[in-house]
Amino acid sequence: MSHSAAPAPASPGAEVAVAASSLHVTRGKVPVLRGLDFSIHAGQITGLLGPSGSGKTTLMRAIMGVQVLTSGSIQVLGQPAGHPDLRRRVGYVTQSPSVYPDLTVEANVRYFGAMHRKGRAEAAEAIAAVGLDPQARQKTGDLSGGQLSRVSLACALVARPSLLVLDEPTVGLDPVLRADLWDRFRSMAESGTTLLVSSHVMEEASHCGSLLLLREGTLLAQLTPAELSQRGHSADLEKAFLHIIQDTAETQSSEKTVRS
Repeated sequence: MSHSAAPAPASPGAEVAVAASSLHVTRGKVPVLRGLDFSIHAGQITGLLGPSGSGKTTLMRAIMGVQVLTSGSIQVLGQPAGHPDLRRRVGYVTQSPSVYPDLTVEANVRYFGAMHRKGRAEAAEAIAAVGLDPQARQKTGDLSGGQLSRVSLACALVARPSLLVLDEPTVGLDPVLRADLWDRFRSMAESGTTLLVSSHVMEEASHCGSLLLLREGTLLAQLTPAELSQRGHSADLEKAFLHIIQDTAETQSSEKTVRS
C-alpha cells in the first residue's frame, strides 16, 4: 500500500470547481452555516474537516443543490448549485450505503450507470476502481460494511463525475481499507476529478491538497495541511486544529470586549 504525499495545492490561476459567497443556512431560528466564502479548485482533493455538528453535511447538501439557502450563493462547475445540467457531472456518496441489498454488486452499479447512459464496460471499470472485482457477482447484502461503502462509491463513479462529494467515506473502515480508499481518491484527482471529502478525523487532512476547517457553521480557515501545521504550531494536525479553535475563540472574545 502506498502512502505518497498529498497532491500539491492548486495554483492561484487554477480552474474553480465550487465557489461559495456569503453562504448562510438557518433551520428554524438556528444558524447552521454562517456566511461562508470559499472556492474549491478543480482536479484536487479538498478536505472538509470539523467536529460532528459543525455543518459539514449541510454544506455538502448545499453544493449538491438539495439544501435551501437562507442567503448567499454557491456555484458548482460554473452553474448554480442544483442546476439540471449538473446531474450527470456531480456525484454524491452519503454516509449510509445507498445500494440495493438483494442485487449483486454488478447489478447495482449497472443500474446506477444506466441512469447516466453508461453501459457494462463503464460499470466494470467502476467496480475495478474500488477493488471489488472478486465480489462483482455477490449480493450486496452479503458484503461487509467496508465493501458496502465501496459499492456506493462505484455507483457514483460509474457516471464519471467531474466533481465527487463524499460524506465521511472512511468512517468505520479499518486502517488498511482507509489507506486504500485514499490511494484511489488520489488517483482520481490526478486524472482530473475534483473531490470534496468530509471527515471528523484530523489525521486524514494529510491526504488532502486543501482543507476547509469548519466549526459551529463558521469557516475557520482554508489552507493546506502544511499551513495548518504551521499556523497551529504542531506537526500533529489535530493539535494544530485545536490551537486554531482556541486562537479564534480568544480573538472573538477580545473583539467583544472592545465593542462593549
